[in-house]
Amino acid sequence: MSDMKQENINNTKYDIPPELEAQVHVTTLDKIYNWGRRSSLWPMMFGLACCAIEMICTAASRYDFSRFGMEVMRPSPRQSDVMIVSGTVTKKMIPQIVRLYNQMPEPKYVVAMGACASGGGPFKEGYNVVSGVDKYVPVDVYVPGCPPTPQSLLHGLITLQRKIDAQSIKEVRWYQKEPIEALPVPVLGPDIMDPRKYEIFKAQMLQEEAQAVESAAQAEQA
Repeated sequence: MSDMKQENINNTKYDIPPELEAQVHVTTLDKIYNWGRRSSLWPMMFGLACCAIEMICTAASRYDFSRFGMEVMRPSPRQSDVMIVSGTVTKKMIPQIVRLYNQMPEPKYVVAMGACASGGGPFKEGYNVVSGVDKYVPVDVYVPGCPPTPQSLLHGLITLQRKIDAQSIKEVRWYQKEPIEALPVPVLGPDIMDPRKYEIFKAQMLQEEAQAVESAAQAEQA
């Protein structure tokens, strides 16, 4: 085991005699569990716009994120750990992104790559673009840029690894007793509609109908 790996695993509150550091490793379950997960993340292989070209460059030989154990980009969400949302998220595409996220097994993470995925980018005021994918799926790491460079994506993935290092089995959502509910898939109609806001829409419609009835009654009395 390399010196770096020894340091990561043996970084606990227990002191290890120098003569035993190469033979004995004292660690916690959280640390060894997180070390194994952070070093074998499998991103899902899909792209949405120009950021996807930078993601491809990051996987190529010059930058090569396989150094971090991420070389296995899976075409199936059921075999993926990380969703890299690389590019412009349109209202037509967001239902498919949420559906893919729901099909990914726990533990799973989301990286919003670029200005478009993070907040809409230059198309923020567009009629067909979602102003940030975090409105529909939980995002763990935001990578700024338009588009970000491969170095920026590598920094985002390293940041994700650091976040995994800080997690505890006792607190992560996939080891809780409560079942994890699937995210509601948005419905694309005249505009994109989030099922989580149906009650708000319904209350607004009832209020508008009541105001219309009241206005009509006042007009008849006049």
